[in-house]
Amino acid sequence: MKQYLTSLHALAGIAALLLIISFFSATLVSEIFASQQQWVTVKQCIFYGIWLLIPLMALTGFSGYKLVSPGKNAGQRRKQKRMRLIAANGLFILIPAAVFLKTAAENGYFTSGFYLVQALELLAGAVNISLMILNARDGIRLVRHKARADSHSG
Repeated sequence: MKQYLTSLHALAGIAALLLIISFFSATLVSEIFASQQQWVTVKQCIFYGIWLLIPLMALTGFSGYKLVSPGKNAGQRRKQKRMRLIAANGLFILIPAAVFLKTAAENGYFTSGFYLVQALELLAGAVNISLMILNARDGIRLVRHKARADSHSG
């Protein structure tokens, strides 16, 4: 069961990370190379993609919580701290920004406010990508450490 949960945690985390990277990349590419109509499409896709991202992040967090051993080691504590920051960043910055940017883009409101929120969204997205990559790295280390410990005890 624990192996299943570990695999589920890794797959959900990787899928969420790839989705966030795709949002970030699409935003950058559209800002540099696309027309305003294409910006609208990108903002709509990100908005609708959030409804896939939310359950992936919840699944990642829930499975990670279930995998934590009672005497948490430093790697597990770091991952939990980062996950709280990732969740807060998403809930208080990224989701509201996506809603605002979709609505503004659909209505042609490409004002300084749009670009300010866009910059904030990119910054928060970059932070979340970085934190999620660090969590993946620590997760791999935890699995390797556990495998080594199991091979020495068996």
